[in-house]
Amino acid sequence: MEQQKPHIDKLYFKAFRAIDDPESCMKFIEGHRHVLEIFGITQISSAKVDWMHNPNVHVILVTIEENGKAMAGSRIHQADGVTPLPIEDAVGFMDTRIHDMVNDRMAAGTGEMCGVWNSWEIAGLGIGSYFLSQVGLAVSSSIGLTTLFGLTAPATYRNAVRGGFRVITEIGINGRFYYPKEDLTATAVLTDELETLPTAVEEVRNHVHSFRKNPRQSFQIPNKTNDGFIDIFIDITLE
Repeated sequence: MEQQKPHIDKLYFKAFRAIDDPESCMKFIEGHRHVLEIFGITQISSAKVDWMHNPNVHVILVTIEENGKAMAGSRIHQADGVTPLPIEDAVGFMDTRIHDMVNDRMAAGTGEMCGVWNSWEIAGLGIGSYFLSQVGLAVSSSIGLTTLFGLTAPATYRNAVRGGFRVITEIGINGRFYYPKEDLTATAVLTDELETLPTAVEEVRNHVHSFRKNPRQSFQIPNKTNDGFIDIFIDITLE
């Protein structure tokens, strides 16, 4: 019997430093792992769990109840010269130039948005990964990053471009890699202008600036699955 999707009229976006909230980190790990297993993906660099103990990792968790079950998530890893970024672990053995690109930007503050996932419960709303990336961009610049890398799946590529990322055509096959399996592709992306996001669509840029300025806020958007609305709650805690 097919499981029915829950009625959703609220979405909570909570951003926090990984080492400050182990319980929420475990919710993220369980949700991410479940989604990957559905697609038969077991070897993926961003699914490792040692990031929980890294003070340079921030987590964005999406729930439909305050402090409830994780429905979506992403992470921001700040490059520290000690722990490689997940994108380096993922594609560095295929193209070593990714290491140089990260190192060249490290002094000015660089990192990666990774581990982006959506559960089936909120898939189709069209807003889970949309706001997820915007909160991630706001967090990244707020912690001092000026540039940001990403490794996108086909499903998340469009939101990356809308968010101001460009394809890193200098590496891989015009930026593309066969990853995490030979029958799947991932696209390496980068924004070198995290503060201003000049190539992002205006709506995204406005949201990111708003989240930076007011890290705790709420607003309402139309629900694409019915005639109702969804209340969005943003809570960004950086320290």
